[in-house]
Parts: sequence; structure tokens; C-alpha cells
Amino acid sequence: MNFKFDLNDFIQCHVTRRRQSLLAEDFVRHRDALDERISSKRVLVIGGAGSIGSHYIKALLRYDVAALCVMDTNENGLTELVRDLRSAGCYRIPKNFVTYPVNFRDRVFAKIVEAHGPFDIVANFAAHKHVRSEKDIFSIEAMIENNVLAAHDLIAFLADSPPEHFFCVSTDKAANPVNIMGASKKLMEEMIMAYAGRLPVKTARFANVAFSNGSLPLGFLERLQKRQPWACPLGIRRFFVSPMESGELCLIASVIGSSGDIVFPKLDEATDMIPFEQIAHDLLHALGMEADVCATEEEAIEKMVRLVPDLSTQSVVKWPVYFFASDTSGEKSFEEFFTDAEELDLATFAQLGIVKNAPRRAVSEITSICAELRALFASRNATKEQVVHVLRHYLPNFAHIETGKSLDQKM
Repeated sequence: MNFKFDLNDFIQCHVTRRRQSLLAEDFVRHRDALDERISSKRVLVIGGAGSIGSHYIKALLRYDVAALCVMDTNENGLTELVRDLRSAGCYRIPKNFVTYPVNFRDRVFAKIVEAHGPFDIVANFAAHKHVRSEKDIFSIEAMIENNVLAAHDLIAFLADSPPEHFFCVSTDKAANPVNIMGASKKLMEEMIMAYAGRLPVKTARFANVAFSNGSLPLGFLERLQKRQPWACPLGIRRFFVSPMESGELCLIASVIGSSGDIVFPKLDEATDMIPFEQIAHDLLHALGMEADVCATEEEAIEKMVRLVPDLSTQSVVKWPVYFFASDTSGEKSFEEFFTDAEELDLATFAQLGIVKNAPRRAVSEITSICAELRALFASRNATKEQVVHVLRHYLPNFAHIETGKSLDQKM
């Protein structure tokens, strides 16, 4: 059994089903504007060691930037990022390139900005991105602290000396959110829109990033390496972009367009949305295997225990997979990039759409919302239900799905 295969090729053939980048035409169409707005600029990337942030940097370094400062709390991730960039031999790494394993809420952040700034482009990818982060009040507080409150502090800090471009990543789950993660990102969108008149802000709702860190598809590969069974929900369909497409999308969104734009990929529900179980079957087939369908987690684990001793001698095996109907809180069977009430621009880009003229709250109202959330979390008796109530008050289209079950209760 050979676990070595071309992951990028698999993504192109079976997940995105695109050999050419979705953004190829837009990079040609906006070549001059991209070069003008990126070349010779000083860039700060926060959360740059993650899947999207690192590929944003790889797309960015096709241009001759004057300086690049990258921050991330993942020290090992930053180390690998530097090794990857310098070993590839294809990136235009500026002489002024530095990474820092710090949280942008640390006191040292302002010192770093003062020493290496001012920055022309600031892109923030620091975020809690998983639905599983709403398991209880503590994980919810951490998620809202990162996605909303810290992002608010960051943009308020930058507003005093604004960059030419500020980008803060969103998610497709912000459109008609059904989970707290999506609601936190929707509130983040409204927060940065409040500052759209004071500095040029943009964001992007994008599809699932195929095989990104922490994703279910990457988990399949990790389970293989650890000789563990798979667990896969049934009927959960998602749009997908490749890791590089995610970085390219955010790069274009960050510097092209108008302040307040919310960019999203033009993907078709009928042809581009695929279920996780299809990826599971296709991945096993690509590895020369097929699924040994199990009715329970216990059955899958038992079959795996029996299979492991024979892996070294078998060339083709049936891998234990527990397929299950999703029953966890905040799980949406499909995703969408915009709502019926939002104004769309489908002409500026070839393969990207833009939500235009999103409603803008006053900065004072955003500050008040953040203060209310902070006051709630200051209480030792705060509950998940109270957080949902506050979010529903400010986000009328937040239709939270509560089942009492978390993804942490599954394999």
C-alpha cells in the first residue's frame, strides 16, 4: 500500500476539478493594478503561518514587495513557512523579511509595528475557523475574543495611522449563519465596515480550503498515517478552493476594489458543491483502496485493530470508515456566499463576485456591542444561550442550530 501520491493533483482532479487556478483570468485582467498596488509596498501579515495566510504570502511574493513582516502564534508554523519559502526557489523574498511568533494583542505588537512600519498593506488571518469551537462557553469566549474583539482592537489601532489596504478574512458561513463561528464572522464583517470611511477595508467569504490545516480531508490523510479509521458525515456539501486559490483570492480582494467590499468566488451549486463522502471515496480510490463501511465508531476501531498487522503485506485494502448522519450543533448541510438581500457586483471580476454597499453601523455602536460582549464574558455565570441571544439581537438572520452535541464527541 503506497501512501505517497500527488495531493495537488488529487485536489485538481477530484475536489476543485480545475487544472487552472480559478483566479487565472482575474490576475490577467487586473495585472497592472495588482503590480501597482503591491510592488514596493511594505506588508504586514497576521496569522501568516496558517493555510490561507501562508498561501496569501506565496501569492504576494510573486511581486517585488519592499518589506514583509509575518506574525503568528504558531512558532513551528512560522519556522516551516520560512523554510518552505526559502527552499522553493521561486518566490521574490525581500531583504526586509522577518517573522515573529507573537499574538497581535501582545504589548510587543505595537513595538514591532513602530520598528518595521508603517505598513502599506495589512492582512489579518488570525481567526477561529471551526464550527467545533462553539462546544461550550469557554471555547465560545475564545472564538469571539479572536474573531471579533481582537479584530476590533486591531482595526482601531490601525485607524490612527491607516495603511493603504486593510484585509480581514471572513467565511462563507457568515451568509445566513447557523453557527456561532459564522455569526462571529458576520459580526466581524459589520465591525470592519463601520471603519470603511476611515481606512480602506475589505474582506472575503471563501469556500472550504481543500486539505487545509484541521480540515476533515486532511484528517483523512492523518488517520492513514496513524493507522486509524475514518469518520465522515453524510450529506454535508461544501464549495472548495485549493490552498493556492485561497491565497490568490484574498490577495486580489485585499488590494482591488473599494473600501467595504466583501469578495466571494463565483462557484455554482450544481457543479462545484460536493459532499465530504465523495472526497472520502475518491481519496481511497486514488490510494488503491476502498471503504469498509462501518455502522458505528466502535466497529470501525475494531476493524482497524484487526487490519493493522496485515498492512505491510497487503497491496490493496478496505479501510474502515464510519459514515454517519450529522447531528452536531451549527452544522449546515450546504453553504452560500451571499443572501437575497445583499447587493452584488458580478462584473468587476471574471471569477469573483462582490457584495457591495453592505450596511454600516456607527463606530460607536460597534464599540458598544464589543463592550456588551466583554461584560457578558466578565461574568462567571455566562452561558452559551446568553451569547446566542446577544448575537441574535444584533444579527437578525442568525438562525442558530442547536442539538446539544459537539464535533468533539466524534472521531
